[in-house]
Amino acid sequence: MLRGREATIYDIANQLNISIATVSRALNDDPVVSKKTKKRIFETAERLGYRSNHFASNLRKQQTNTIGFMVHELQSSFINSVLTGVEKVATDAGYDLIIAHSQESYEKEVANAKNLFHKRVDGLITSLSFDTKNLDHFRPFTDRGVPVIFFDRVESYSEIPVVVIDNYKCGYQATRHLIDQGCKKIVHITSNLSRNVYTDRFQGYRDALADHNIPFDDSLVIIGDLSEKAGVEATHRILEMHPAPDGAFITNDFVAAVCIRTLKQHNVSVPGDIAIVGFNNDTIGQLVEPALTTINYPGKEMGEVAARSLVNHLKGVASLQQIDRIIINAELIIRGSSLFKGSPLNQGHP
Repeated sequence: MLRGREATIYDIANQLNISIATVSRALNDDPVVSKKTKKRIFETAERLGYRSNHFASNLRKQQTNTIGFMVHELQSSFINSVLTGVEKVATDAGYDLIIAHSQESYEKEVANAKNLFHKRVDGLITSLSFDTKNLDHFRPFTDRGVPVIFFDRVESYSEIPVVVIDNYKCGYQATRHLIDQGCKKIVHITSNLSRNVYTDRFQGYRDALADHNIPFDDSLVIIGDLSEKAGVEATHRILEMHPAPDGAFITNDFVAAVCIRTLKQHNVSVPGDIAIVGFNNDTIGQLVEPALTTINYPGKEMGEVAARSLVNHLKGVASLQQIDRIIINAELIIRGSSLFKGSPLNQGHP
């Protein structure tokens, strides 16, 4: 190994007294070079600590074999499951990932997009922050023909392809399930209604109430940032309501778990006094007592679909121009948190 500097193909050639062209061909597995010579070259390269400069090579080919993955948070079971799906497909296809995190900040999202663009990613998979104001920071990608796919939090007016679930349908199903349990006063705990995922779930909630002749009451809609503090504050608002709500559709499993804990600390029974439905099917939903009824949000499948669509486009197998909206199936998972003791569905649920 050479001290103080990177070994080059010139060093390998000098060690073996062969041409630089032969070394280059061998390292690229060119069949013109004999197996015996290749073996000597690879052994020498390893001994010298030679590292192939794939980045420079890929730049010459106008590609870097990297995909950008830009998200609003990383401390999320859902986002981690999406990342698992993206990573599996990307790795199998020979692509590396560069991960960027906006921390729910539009300014950081813009800076991250600029950074990924200058790193010359071959494509971008992203979910928007809470306060994303416009999509101008994605124009350099689309203007240069670099494919972009949105997932989860998207902008419907954009021409960029999206991978989503039917959030409206899921919001409707969650609320209807509570109504089927006999709930008449249902709280909806949600987040920024300017984002598609929350506004669509909210609209599903409203329409389910209307279809079952339950008047909408905007005082029952609690909007927060989905943090632990916001969950505690939302629960305190529930505790102050008179008469008390008998149902809650909460658009995030973590906040639902915080709500259950806080309610129990105030001697409110779940589901005896209030039935609760969450959203995402995060692991925490099976750790709380009672286990949380929720909407299964198949993040790994969403990641795989988004990555496969992007990779197929990059490899010329299929074009993203043929894709507008891919909808992943999601379903209600019924557990104990939403089932009143008298419910026929309650049998066998923890």
